[in-house]
Amino acid sequence: MPNPDLISRWLATFPDLTELDEPHRAELGATQFNRLREGDIAYRQGQQCQAYVMCIEGQTRVFKTSESGREILLYQVGPGETCVLTTSCLMAGSPFPAESTAETDVLHAALPASAFHRLMVESPRFRKFVLDNYGDLLSSLITLVDEVAFASLDLRLARRLLAEANAQGVVAKTHQQLALDLGSVREVISRYLAEWERMGWVHASRGSIEVTNRSALASYGGGEAT
Repeated sequence: MPNPDLISRWLATFPDLTELDEPHRAELGATQFNRLREGDIAYRQGQQCQAYVMCIEGQTRVFKTSESGREILLYQVGPGETCVLTTSCLMAGSPFPAESTAETDVLHAALPASAFHRLMVESPRFRKFVLDNYGDLLSSLITLVDEVAFASLDLRLARRLLAEANAQGVVAKTHQQLALDLGSVREVISRYLAEWERMGWVHASRGSIEVTNRSALASYGGGEAT
């Protein structure tokens, strides 16, 4: 039987599930709680999706790898989010078309596919919960396509730094990790970062980049400083 503390944390992260009718809430009893360590594989390309996964803590990255070995980040899944490709695979009965790994230690709730399908048919509230999440994440994929198709790499890098920076302005990623996220190579990313460091916008350290002039970087990337 799942730990009551895990159930409480799960429902606090996904409060919409508490609004399900009692018979449908009973279906949630099949949910399992799984932990991944940083670097663990969540899904491999071609793997069948066995469960509807809801992230409680931590973050996974979903990416595609080209035949030449180049990667590009599709999206990340953090607390309170689900995986749009997993949802798509469950609804279509198709294999996972990308790869997913844990960027940090992760705790997620996994509702078995059989219970997911029953709830999708029988519970309008669960169906709305799933499709609302699906729609939000699909919008992020459309944004990615728009950026890759129309935004230059330097603009995408500026936006990525702003999105990844914590409250202290630190992005805890290496040049290589940023290159993988953006489908580029380390040398190109390093060149942009070196230029921006000379301009006083960022400061590069071993394993991280500090955003030192958020306003300038936001203006360059066409975003807003927050």
